[in-house]
Amino acid sequence: VSMEAGSRFGWERYVGLNGRAIGMDEFGASAPAGELMQHFGFTAENMVAVAKDLLD
Repeated sequence: VSMEAGSRFGWERYVGLNGRAIGMDEFGASAPAGELMQHFGFTAENMVAVAKDLLD
């Protein structure tokens, strides 16, 4: 699992074909930083959920 506060592009090299990359693939969002982090999944809770999903 990788988490990049930017594009997910290129992370498959590190996480592998079965891994997951959390990142942004769209641009132009405007809101307070905390709301944007939540919207794009940049939270500890989301990181844990993604990791657990991979282990199941």
